[in-house]
Amino acid sequence: MAHGAWSAALALVAALAGSAGSVAVGAAELSAQEIVERNVAARGGLEAWRKVERMTWIGHLEGEHAPMGASPFVLHQARPNLTHFEVKAIGRPTLRVFDGLHGWKARPGKTEVPEVRAYTPQETLYASRAPGLQGPLIDYQARGSTVDLEEIDTIDAQRVYRLRVVLASGEIDRVWIDAATFLDVRYDRPSYGPKGANQTVSVFYRDYQDFEGLKLPSRIETAAASGQSPDRMTIERVAINPRLDRYAFAEPGLRARHAPLARGPSDATMARRPAAAVTASPPPPAEGRAASLSAPSSEPQ
Repeated sequence: MAHGAWSAALALVAALAGSAGSVAVGAAELSAQEIVERNVAARGGLEAWRKVERMTWIGHLEGEHAPMGASPFVLHQARPNLTHFEVKAIGRPTLRVFDGLHGWKARPGKTEVPEVRAYTPQETLYASRAPGLQGPLIDYQARGSTVDLEEIDTIDAQRVYRLRVVLASGEIDRVWIDAATFLDVRYDRPSYGPKGANQTVSVFYRDYQDFEGLKLPSRIETAAASGQSPDRMTIERVAINPRLDRYAFAEPGLRARHAPLARGPSDATMARRPAAAVTASPPPPAEGRAASLSAPSSEPQ
């Protein structure tokens, strides 16, 4: 979501080279390709999503990574998988940035220059394999991924299609698509533990809304283990293709030589936008614990 920061999306795809499985659905059969195509249409269409280069969410985060209650956050995302996630917790704001190759965690220091640490190798791997704001399905073939239909499943009494997504890197992700609405319901991917003991990060998308022709979830929940209380990400305002500061995805220390931790668009700018959210991939979890989506991550350690 962080959750949250927190985001998944869609895609119109050409024929799969022998990788699209099919499952009987009553008298009809849907292949993985057909499910993805319907998912794309339900979410607003391929061309609409291809026009989205950047996205900013403003909202609040609740859960283990917001121990003081609901903590405001700002999450910037840009293609292909750049993220800037700031949680403005009382007395302890934190920032996580990934520029596509390198990541950093920052918190306020004793001076205006924040204390900055690089991502661990596991966090870097997790971030580098994230699908970005477009999600795991849109244009997946162009990224070297394959998609198969594993089975028909049930989540919260909803009939869903479970898709198996194999990335070019070999990572195996799974996406659950509602069989009635064809909207994303759940997204699972490994988090890469510090000693190779991987956990599965599960992201749930809820309360879809219409926003500028796109169908987007306004609530995202993320957990890294069965029975674990999820982090909850609520997106209150969204800006599509906003102008971003040139330091938005740079190492925090570079910007901090001239200003404090980066901030998002002004409240006046965002107030003109209706509430909504999008699916995206969760930013890297902190060591041993996932962050919340499409979403965001936990505080720097």
